[in-house]
Formats: sequence, C-alpha cells, structure tokens
Amino acid sequence: MTEARGSYHHGNLRAVLLENAERVLEESGPDELSLRQLAREAGVSHGAPRQHFADKRALLDALAERGFDQLGHELEAARVPEGAPFAAGLLAFARAWVGFATRRPALLHLMFAAKNREDARDLQAVADRTFAATSAMIAGAQADGEVVAGEHVAFAIFATLQGLASLVTSGMSGTRPVGQLVDETIATLVDGLRPR
Repeated sequence: MTEARGSYHHGNLRAVLLENAERVLEESGPDELSLRQLAREAGVSHGAPRQHFADKRALLDALAERGFDQLGHELEAARVPEGAPFAAGLLAFARAWVGFATRRPALLHLMFAAKNREDARDLQAVADRTFAATSAMIAGAQADGEVVAGEHVAFAIFATLQGLASLVTSGMSGTRPVGQLVDETIATLVDGLRPR
C-alpha cells in the first residue's frame, strides 16, 4: 500500500489505475471493474480516481484508447520495409494483430465496442491513426496493381483479420497452431485479392 501511495504522489495514479483496470478486464470482464476497488488496490482514497476518470465509462474509454495506442506501436514495429511485397506486409500486420488479440482478448473487444459508440469520436480518431499505415499499404498495393481496386478491399481485410482473431481467442479455431492459421488465412486472402 505504501508503495502505491508513493507512486500516486509521484503522479503515476492514472497509469496505475489503467494497468490494474486492464488486468481486471482480462481476468474478470468489464462488469467487475470498479473505480472504488481500483482505488483500494492502488492504496489511495476512493475519490482519488475521479481526478482522472469522471466515471467508469471514462475509465473504459481511456483503457480502449490506451489499447489502440499499444496496438498501433505493435503494428508499427511489425511493418515491413517500404517496397516489400504486399503479401509480406499483410502477413506481418496479421501476425501482430492476432498476437495482440491472443494476449489481450478482452481489451481488443472493449476497444472495438467503445469506438463504435456514437459519442466516441475521439476513440474513432485514435483507431483511424492506429490503422492509417495499414490502410496506406492496402491503397499502395491497389495503385501498384497487386490488389484489386475498390474501397471494399480494406474492409474485407480488416473483417477477415478481426474474425480470425475472434475465432482464435474464443477457442473456435481448433487445434492448429495460431501461426499456421494466420499464414494460411493470409495466403488465401492475398490469392483472392489478386487482379484476374
């Protein structure tokens, strides 16, 4: 408790609350999240979290924003060098996305549920930034003739990868290794996206 209080006095309360909130989210789900409980775990008064989060919804939105930022960093780290084939770039993106999803399934679910609310424009902007490089990669592959044209292509790619992540995290993907599933899915997807 003393250590947590010391952290709070050094200005780390927001980070501590978000870290603990993500742990609770992954272990028990969003219904079990409570600002009062998080304050108790951080060793601060029950009102202290309200300096950072007006209510539980604000906490969840901040957690979703943090998740998009973290996913964005992972996607950026996985990016292939400019000029690499589209298939290699998409495979790197897919591995990073599914890797994030398997480590943090509840957070990924929260991120997409939160960003789709009508009053969550800020989260939508963060999500757009997270996927901007991937969207540019898809548009570049279309411009180069590697991939069929059309706005529907990016949607189909994102839907496939989110669907794959959901199948893997829900246990519906069977016994095949996740890496093999990702590789096979991307090979099939890239083949289907080639201009005929």
